[in-house]
Amino acid sequence: MRVLHLDSNHDILAQGLSKLGCTNVFNFKSNKEDIMASIENHDAIVIRSRFPIDKAFLDTAHHLRFIARVGSGLENIDVTYAKSIGIEIISSPEGNANAVGNHALAMLLGLLNNLPQGANDIANGKWEREGNRGEELDGKTIGLIGYGHTGSHFAKKLQGFDAKVLCHDILPNKGDDNARQVSLAVLQSEADIVSLHLPQTPETEAFIDMDFINHMAKPFWLINTSRGNQVVIDDLLEAMENKKIKGAGLDVLPFEKSSFEQIDHNPQLQQLIDNPHILLSPHVAGWTHQSKERLAQVIVDKVKERFFKRN
Repeated sequence: MRVLHLDSNHDILAQGLSKLGCTNVFNFKSNKEDIMASIENHDAIVIRSRFPIDKAFLDTAHHLRFIARVGSGLENIDVTYAKSIGIEIISSPEGNANAVGNHALAMLLGLLNNLPQGANDIANGKWEREGNRGEELDGKTIGLIGYGHTGSHFAKKLQGFDAKVLCHDILPNKGDDNARQVSLAVLQSEADIVSLHLPQTPETEAFIDMDFINHMAKPFWLINTSRGNQVVIDDLLEAMENKKIKGAGLDVLPFEKSSFEQIDHNPQLQQLIDNPHILLSPHVAGWTHQSKERLAQVIVDKVKERFFKRN
């Protein structure tokens, strides 16, 4: 099986596929059109987010058996069409869920303790203690929207605090010992903190808008480690100005390129940067040294299970 790697990943991915008998081919530079011209020579693709795998691309891939996305989101792949022509889709959401949980907690604690503002004060020659007095996580209610791999890992890490954890998910019976599943209305009535753990779908786009914010019973802190287009930035900025949102930790932004490797600079982004109660990171919540290896190993294990399992 010839496997075309379109993005660089941890070495154990290619090594693991090689041990299964696959031939690894690496092409990190060619444009999409050039890849399409030669894709019929390959049986599988390994990709992160380099470019969209759409119907036009798939129609040239006559021998493709699987597409492996090293990561969780599948929005860059026409999954429905791929499956309709017999191509299996493999992803690895388990691989970086722990890293995302760590990052969400770090962002939350940073916001509660005014770390962005405190660091900025010191950088500007100010030693301000009272103005940077923080809040403790204990005693607060955290509402997790989406309770899959990342949401459940975050909930597990929150067990070290004397805090209440609620979760909301479109699927029933998702709650566990670490989070009580509730309706969205209940979550909005009780939560001091809202953390997004949603896939990118038409239904989750602009999830946090002014209507959602106005239905929150209390001013709250917001964490987003999911996808940037799930938060309406204008509404976020207005809500922060009106004190309806106390602070926001954003690892993802709607200005990112589809590859997640670049961002469009614009006035909205500058407003986010300038706000001392907003903590930004460059889409790295799931981007640790450990998750890089884990993501790769999950792909190898799934390929082995689906295509090379020995009876």
